[in-house]
Amino acid sequence: MSALEIFGVATGAICVLLAAKENILTWPIGIVNNVAFFVMFWRNKLYADATLQIFYIVISVYGWWRWSHSDTGAGQLPVRNTSRRTALLLAVVTPIAWLGIYQLLRHYTDSTVPVGDSMATVLSLAAQYMAGRKLLENWIVWILVDIISIALFTYKHLYLTAGLYAAFIVMCVMGYRVWQNTLRKQQAAAAA
Repeated sequence: MSALEIFGVATGAICVLLAAKENILTWPIGIVNNVAFFVMFWRNKLYADATLQIFYIVISVYGWWRWSHSDTGAGQLPVRNTSRRTALLLAVVTPIAWLGIYQLLRHYTDSTVPVGDSMATVLSLAAQYMAGRKLLENWIVWILVDIISIALFTYKHLYLTAGLYAAFIVMCVMGYRVWQNTLRKQQAAAAA
């Protein structure tokens, strides 16, 4: 356990808690977390997870902007359900992306976990995209990511980080409930 892992775990926990509470500060704190995890994952030969942090930074800038600009002009992005079109698109793109990243890791790196590393990466990208659009179901995808990541980080002896991802499951359940409640309130207000 290194100081970098402790810092990454702390900023990661804060980031997810803020997201669950729909607090826009989740995005800048998430960016700091991404930088710390990039370095830690690269050092541990989790190349897809390390590279994922770069995408997270880009998606975080998008999410930060998106959460501060509403489609309705109200100044804040509302929580929504994932549309069938978006769900279908993600269901097609995710396995294709997984296969591509897996092949890259398997043939061009010394990764010892190309299957798990690539799977956690593509599901994380999908979930982060969904979170940036405030789609309720992002929390379900994050739970899948967390389960895969716990196994991956335990295998790599990153026990504190594996513990964080176990805690993320609890936070994801909490986030789902909070966002679901927000969605119900929005729907009730729209119906009134």
